[in-house]
Amino acid sequence: MPVFVDTNVLVYARDRTDESKHRRALEWLAALWDDRAGRVSWQVLQEYYVTVTRKLEPPREASDAREDVTSLTTWAPIRPDLRVVDLAWGIQDRFGLSWWDALIVAAARSAGCAYLLTEDLQDGQALGDVTVVDPFSHEPSEVLGV
Repeated sequence: MPVFVDTNVLVYARDRTDESKHRRALEWLAALWDDRAGRVSWQVLQEYYVTVTRKLEPPREASDAREDVTSLTTWAPIRPDLRVVDLAWGIQDRFGLSWWDALIVAAARSAGCAYLLTEDLQDGQALGDVTVVDPFSHEPSEVLGV
């Protein structure tokens, strides 16, 4: 079962400010690569690039961030087409999420993911057929069964 990965998990894998979150993010990403279960959207990849090249201290080199984004395209990024946008509007209305969070959930649903890996929403929250998993409260084996 694929798992949708939000921007914050990817950023923590590069940000060593919080060593505990850094290590856990790396564990999750390694497990998702091993299982070929990771999914993202173009929104996530764009947010990741801007965050790691402009907001991290020290910032990641643009060429390194571009390599990261290119590598993550193997996770079949979801495009924000009208179908995804329409789904996001429904999610926003139903669950009262911000537009950007609704778009992430819609992308996760469009990718066929049962889980959304993020610290930005409530752990265990069911958003239709997508369940939020806080990656810093759960081991990858709890979701992936590895």
